[in-house]
Amino acid sequence: MRSFALVALLAVVVALPFVFRREPAAGDWKEGDGVLVIVTPDNEAIRHEYAIAFSKWHQEKYGRPVRIDWRNIGGTSEIMRYLQGEYVSAFRAWWTAQGHPWRSDAAGVLLARGFDESKRPEGVPEEEWAERVRMRRAFRETDDPSAFTTKLDLMFGGGAYDLGNAGRMGMLVPLWPEGAVPPGVVADPETGAELFPAELSGETWRTSTFYGTTLSTFGICFNRDRMAALGIAEEPRSWRDLADPRWAGTLGLTDPTKSGSITKAFETIVQVECTRAVEAAGFEDGEIDAWEAAIAAAGLPPGEMPDGVPAAYQEAVEAGWTNGIRLLQRIAANARYFTDSASKIPLDVGSGNAAAGLCIDFYGKFEAATANRGRPDGPMGYVTPQGESGVSCDPIGLLRGAPHQELARRFAEFCLLPEGQALWCYRVGEPGGPETYALQRFPIRRDFYPDGENPAFQAAYEAHREHTTCDLGAPGEDAYRLANEYRYRARWTAGHYGMLRHLVRAMGMDSGLELKAAWRAIREAGGPDAVPDAVAAMEAMPLEPEPLTWRSGLDVTVRHDREDLLRAWTAHFRKQYKLAERLARDAAR
Repeated sequence: MRSFALVALLAVVVALPFVFRREPAAGDWKEGDGVLVIVTPDNEAIRHEYAIAFSKWHQEKYGRPVRIDWRNIGGTSEIMRYLQGEYVSAFRAWWTAQGHPWRSDAAGVLLARGFDESKRPEGVPEEEWAERVRMRRAFRETDDPSAFTTKLDLMFGGGAYDLGNAGRMGMLVPLWPEGAVPPGVVADPETGAELFPAELSGETWRTSTFYGTTLSTFGICFNRDRMAALGIAEEPRSWRDLADPRWAGTLGLTDPTKSGSITKAFETIVQVECTRAVEAAGFEDGEIDAWEAAIAAAGLPPGEMPDGVPAAYQEAVEAGWTNGIRLLQRIAANARYFTDSASKIPLDVGSGNAAAGLCIDFYGKFEAATANRGRPDGPMGYVTPQGESGVSCDPIGLLRGAPHQELARRFAEFCLLPEGQALWCYRVGEPGGPETYALQRFPIRRDFYPDGENPAFQAAYEAHREHTTCDLGAPGEDAYRLANEYRYRARWTAGHYGMLRHLVRAMGMDSGLELKAAWRAIREAGGPDAVPDAVAAMEAMPLEPEPLTWRSGLDVTVRHDREDLLRAWTAHFRKQYKLAERLARDAAR
């Protein structure tokens, strides 16, 4: 009897898992189900929510869950370097296996953005040029993982600049063939209305090789308690506010060579100063747009103006560019540190380890909500400077030789449908919203925002508004309104993007000790207005290996080795900062 009882008890224990067994959830991935490999700079919260939501969506639509194998190897800049190395290595193995010789300049041939097959450089033999063209065509005309592959499917996140470059380098292929974009992705299936534009206010949101999925602005996060201790009563509202000497030694900044997003923020600051200078010179939007169109059509060398465009206009652009570089220098002079991680800044500001800093909007808003614990008068604030920050996109792109192309296209489709867009802005626990983390980012689809001219979009906005973390129609939260308040003119600063990240490093990081010493001496001497000679020495632009100007800055990193540039620029700034410190101290005696 006792044995029977033991057997019966054992049977109950064995049966319990079957009695209480639930239906397999979308996350119950098992061997044989789909796997998608995605490289991303996005944080764990985004990765977590999109992995769960996509798997559920895929199971509902296709009957099987999908596991996402995220590859998070650093910021966008690190990802780009990694992809370039992987593609060159993978292609080399495939190319040489076919008996082709390998060239020492192969990486440049394969990935060059401005390669023109019809223009053989002078001095290059015809046979050698033909060999380069064959190699380049083979790379760019092959999209077969059995030939060569990085074993990655998608790049998800990062700025439009870097994904645009990835496309121009041939590392991305179109997500969908022309005319085969899934319904409801870029156009309303019923009315045909565009769900998001290819470009708005000068910012690119969609190309043949990438599609924006979410929108970002850049702003300032600040700690009110630290501000009070510094004697700063007014909250920052403009980029210029961060150059105030009272912030000295308290700002958190990010290394632009590690973060493409923060490089974009620095470029934005320079762009704003160009706008200020052009407007101060008396030029208005209408004529500026007309002149920029004429300049683009003329195709003249950079800085040369076609007939009808005054030279004073270009002079104002260049003066604004110089003012922007100097503003970045003063902001760097106030830095407590530069970090490799853009997400660290708001964490430190929220805890009081930094008084303020530049950050991406969703990092700042997320940490402010956490630090303030629902209090509107909490210690942390975030602001997007009105009219001083563009609205750029974080895109998704399909990598050449992706092993799981069909799954990759489905993931991209999900991201652009309402189901994927809701994850960016819905509250935790709302139907269709995130499960654990409120991502607090801007969706890209127009039908999440108010639109008085499109009743269907307006109705969709009203329906979404019940579930979103904030009202996307409110000032400062309507990404489309923010985009229209700021006009980005690519000719002014886009060509300096790559150079800018290295200049900021040399100017504010590698010579940071000397910069802070000079800035301290200038403050102790009465401030910048009291010692103009010291300020002039601090702000002097590099002359080696050539004078750095708006025009030379466009391709200085092409004409010179970047490491050589960094060394030359760093040596220049260290010398000038020491001179500025000496002049300031002499003036104070």
